[in-house]
Amino acid sequence: MKFLEIYKKSDKPVISFEIFPPKTANGIEKLKTVLLELSTLSPDFISVTYGAMGTTRDKTIDISNYIKNQLKIETACHLTCVGAGRKEIDLFLTKIMTHGITNIVALRGDPPAGEKNFIPPDDGYTYANELVHHIRGFEKRNTKFNINFGIAIAGYPEKHLEAPNLETDLENLKRKVDAGADIIITQLFFDNNHYFEFVRKVRNIGIDIPIIPGLMPILSAKQILKITTMCGTNFPDNLRNKLENSADNDAYAEELGIKQCIKQVKDLLENGAPGIHFYVLNKSAHIKRILNSIN
Repeated sequence: MKFLEIYKKSDKPVISFEIFPPKTANGIEKLKTVLLELSTLSPDFISVTYGAMGTTRDKTIDISNYIKNQLKIETACHLTCVGAGRKEIDLFLTKIMTHGITNIVALRGDPPAGEKNFIPPDDGYTYANELVHHIRGFEKRNTKFNINFGIAIAGYPEKHLEAPNLETDLENLKRKVDAGADIIITQLFFDNNHYFEFVRKVRNIGIDIPIIPGLMPILSAKQILKITTMCGTNFPDNLRNKLENSADNDAYAEELGIKQCIKQVKDLLENGAPGIHFYVLNKSAHIKRILNSIN
């Protein structure tokens, strides 16, 4: 089932998770245990990222295949412009197609560590809208397979870190939608007003596809402060102060994060969000507590 079908057919908020491929075989086995635990929460789909420069692309396909064909849960593979020319992109699309995977999260991707500017690979793309356009072109070039992918793109309620302002970022979002995207999944945020204002502005420029809030429950003070700095997410002062006062106490940070996330989820769903996409960081216990609290 493709993204739009999931959101149109569901009679309840759509719950989805994002995981990342571990680097080692032992890590993969541990992830499978986590996935079994997450599967008991009946997610509507699970998306799988891949590492810097596309280094875990094959693992992404393998894990997605496991989710789709072993756990029988809908899945989505991430695909970025990083480290892949057009032939590599077509090979990737062909591989996931053979596993029956029909959903893709299409992103530009981040520049390599230490680089400020994104440099496209040879015969590759610079922007996510070009990648979305390529995927739609792949479908047209391979009509014998009768394939039609569901495509998710990223949205940034507080604007992309590289964008000069939110208006420019919204213009870039419109290009991705016009190229053929089906849904928008947002960057993490901790103030729901950012999401609601983002939705209002997106609708005002004529975009009517589902906009799914992405949430990352806090598990560690150091970890979340690093992540929010990297992606330009505003961290509310009251939350920052509580975390900084107990920077080495992960148990405290996780408890605080669970309460914060429950509060956000309830407010988002009560005010019309079509579902929640959780960045679970390859763990399950905190997600179980959050979903049990809002059930």
